[in-house]
Amino acid sequence: MLDFTSALYLGMRHPAAGLAPWSTLSLGKPAALQEPPGALALAADLAALQGCEAACVLPSTLHLFWDLFGMLAADPLVVLVDGGSYAIARWGAERAQALGLPLQVFPSGQVAALRRLVAAWGRLGRRPLILADGYVPGSAQAPPLAAYAAIARAEGGLLLLDDTQVLGVSGAQGGGSARQHGLRGGYDELGGYLLIGASLAKGFGVPLAVLAGSRKLLRRFASHSQTRVHASPPSAAVLAAARRALTLNAQQGDALRARLAARVAQWRTGMAAAGIACQGGSFPVQRLPGRAHLQPALRAAGVLALAQAGDGPGALTFLLRADQTPRQLEQAMDLLEHHTRRRYERSV
Repeated sequence: MLDFTSALYLGMRHPAAGLAPWSTLSLGKPAALQEPPGALALAADLAALQGCEAACVLPSTLHLFWDLFGMLAADPLVVLVDGGSYAIARWGAERAQALGLPLQVFPSGQVAALRRLVAAWGRLGRRPLILADGYVPGSAQAPPLAAYAAIARAEGGLLLLDDTQVLGVSGAQGGGSARQHGLRGGYDELGGYLLIGASLAKGFGVPLAVLAGSRKLLRRFASHSQTRVHASPPSAAVLAAARRALTLNAQQGDALRARLAARVAQWRTGMAAAGIACQGGSFPVQRLPGRAHLQPALRAAGVLALAQAGDGPGALTFLLRADQTPRQLEQAMDLLEHHTRRRYERSV
């Protein structure tokens, strides 16, 4: 089977034989009591990669956003959610709402709508906590993050990015959205206007989350985190895989990102030549609107793709990776064009 359902964009996999050994999988104690071996050094390297002052690693983005929004619920904020934000970060925002923070959703990418909300809530004494994804799958481009950041900073608020899709894939050395959009630095007496939550599960192939931002905000997070007290920290195996991923990124990351970009360009050229509408821009998530019905035929022919519901007939999504070959993409595109043409001929 040709699998286009895996989001291991750079093709990084971490077999047990490739990982540094560990003496025990877990210390049997929470991170608040003792950090797992190597966790602090790994967090520091992830902070530097993203152009941030400090970072903290957690088992998942669910842990991360649950904790973070629980902490921020004590501040005089209003949660303003970009409509393209991913579900897990929204679950965290809903926790803050349950704890008393007002929450509103604005249309994805609409800076003018965001400014109106910020102004209205500012008159009520609330600073903005703007939640957005570094990239919304299927979009032609990223949200206007520099504009979001400027608004947050000017109003004494925060921009919180879910950078799971982007970390490892874009930005200098794979540093993600902050590096890509020039958002590094700019920390002030409020402790910084930028926080980045991300999983390494996509670009780096490791089920580990990282929260990055200013030292002041990260110190506050570490002291308020509930999951660092009540849940197990990342295992030694996961930390070893993350260390390996950063080593591979330093050695091969730019070459892998260039290979991935070539695969995306090949795909988009092929779709254009076949007359098949394709959304996703230069990102490896390529969505074909109105093509979800082709999934069974493609699967029977040996090609796995994601059928996604939506307005109308639904979309067929292909996740491209650096470890796919040009020939594999050609095979998938040929089958896609064949079944598209065959369905059209039947309809007429």
